[in-house]
Amino acid sequence: MHIFFRMMGGDSTAAKARSVTEKFQFGPWRCTSIKSHILKSEGPDRERFESQLELPQVPEMVFADNLLRLEHSAGFGLEFNALDALKLVDPRNDLLKVAVSDAWRQARSDCEHIKDVIKPFDWTYTTDYKGSLFGTNETQLKVEPTTERIDLEKLKKRDKIMFYEDMLLFEDELADNGTSELNVKIRIMPSSFFILLRLFMRVDGVMIRVNETRIYHEIDQDYILREYSSRDNQIKDLKVSPHLLTEPNEIVKHLTIRKEEFHKLIFPVINDTSDNTKQSLSPDRQDSTAETKSQDTNNTTSGGSGGS
Repeated sequence: MHIFFRMMGGDSTAAKARSVTEKFQFGPWRCTSIKSHILKSEGPDRERFESQLELPQVPEMVFADNLLRLEHSAGFGLEFNALDALKLVDPRNDLLKVAVSDAWRQARSDCEHIKDVIKPFDWTYTTDYKGSLFGTNETQLKVEPTTERIDLEKLKKRDKIMFYEDMLLFEDELADNGTSELNVKIRIMPSSFFILLRLFMRVDGVMIRVNETRIYHEIDQDYILREYSSRDNQIKDLKVSPHLLTEPNEIVKHLTIRKEEFHKLIFPVINDTSDNTKQSLSPDRQDSTAETKSQDTNNTTSGGSGGS
C-alpha cells in the first residue's frame, strides 16, 4: 500500500513552523522528508550544531534540520543529513592550497575562529559522504563489495514516479570564488527507488570536483546497490564551453574519474523464534494504491537516466 501525507511545522516556534515534513509509505519502507530553514548565524541551535564538528567554520548555508530518511519496517535503513556529511570534511588540512584560499580567509576575517587563529582546513567542504546507515543490534545492513552494477537502462524507462524529492543539505559560495553544494534527490517508482547524492565543488579558474553516490533498490530484492564516484579536473584542462562549468549535470560528463566504489547493502537475516528458522527481511511487493505524490516527468536525476 502506498500512503502519502504532508505536515507543516508541528512546533509552536516560528522556526519550526517553516519546516515541511512529508512521509510516503510503500511496502515495508517509509520515506520521510523534512525540509526546513537555513541554520541561523547565531544562537543555541548553531552552537549545538558547530559543537559536533571540528571545523573552524561551517558553510554559509547549512540546512541542519533537512533530512531524507528511508526506514524498513524491521528497523534498519539509511538517511541523509548535513551534519554527518560535514563530519567527513577534513578539519585540519587545506586540500586546495591556492591563492584563492587566502582570499577566502580574508573575506571571513570577522569570524572569531579565523580571527583568533588561522586554522588550515578543507575550505571547499569536500566530503565523500555516502549517506548514514542505521539499525538495531539485530537489524543492520551489511556492506559488501560487489561486481553488480545499477542498471541505468531501467532508470531510463518512464515508470510512474510515486514520490519525488530534491533537497539541499549545504551550500557555500567560497567567498565569491566558486561554489560547494551538497544535495540529495530521490524518486520512488512502483517497483524500485533511486537516490542521487551529489557534491558539486567549483573553485573559479582552478578546479571542478563532483562526488556522487547512487543508490538503487528493486522492491523484490533483499539488498540495495550503492555506487560512489569522485571526479575532478583543473579548469585549464577542460576543453568545454564556459557555461558548462556551472552545470553539474553536464560538466560531470567531462571530468576524469579519480575513484569508484561499488557496494551491496544486504538486508539482515533474523531468527524466527516461532519455528527456529532464519529468514531474510526482503520486502513484499504490494499492488494496492492510495493517495500519492506523483510526477509524470522522469527527469529527476541527471536527465532521468540516473546521471553519468
